[in-house]
Amino acid sequence: MDSDPRPGTPRPPPRERILSTAYTLFSRRGIRDVGVDEVVARSGVAKATLYRHFPSKDDLVLAFLDRREQEWTLGRVVAGARRRGGTPEERLLAIFDVFDEWFRGDDFDACAFINILLEMGREHPLGQAGIAHLETIRHLVRGMAEEAGLRDAEGFARSWHILMKGSIISAAEGDTEAAHRAQAMARALIERHR
Repeated sequence: MDSDPRPGTPRPPPRERILSTAYTLFSRRGIRDVGVDEVVARSGVAKATLYRHFPSKDDLVLAFLDRREQEWTLGRVVAGARRRGGTPEERLLAIFDVFDEWFRGDDFDACAFINILLEMGREHPLGQAGIAHLETIRHLVRGMAEEAGLRDAEGFARSWHILMKGSIISAAEGDTEAAHRAQAMARALIERHR
């Protein structure tokens, strides 16, 4: 099973095994391609156990999105940019350094928030959740723009987010230089908003 730990380590609780398994599957294949039966089989729990923790597949997807925000948005992108940049502007630009590393890694799986929005549509509750998580990213960029003293932080964040999303799509198409291209455009955007 995918979620079995190494010999001698305690097995995670069922909820964690389910969510970890779903995280891996949903990240790689999307939500429509992954059924509850596969999550149950790979996590090594009974179907009743899954439904005790997540009353529906949508509830499991919402938990996945929350974890993705914690691990990817906050844990990887924001934390990575803050570690790499000494000034607010450098931290903004460092987002694309983090992206470059991600795009070139074995774990590049595009953006789960965009993927779910596209899979489900903006009217579906899961599509709405994807939109909310994308807004979180814009909110964080807006805060970084304010720290940098840039004009029209809201407009800046929306334009910056287009660069972020566009670079992810370009990388998914196979453009290994997508993050560098976006970063070059991002420098010009910062200049316009100074």
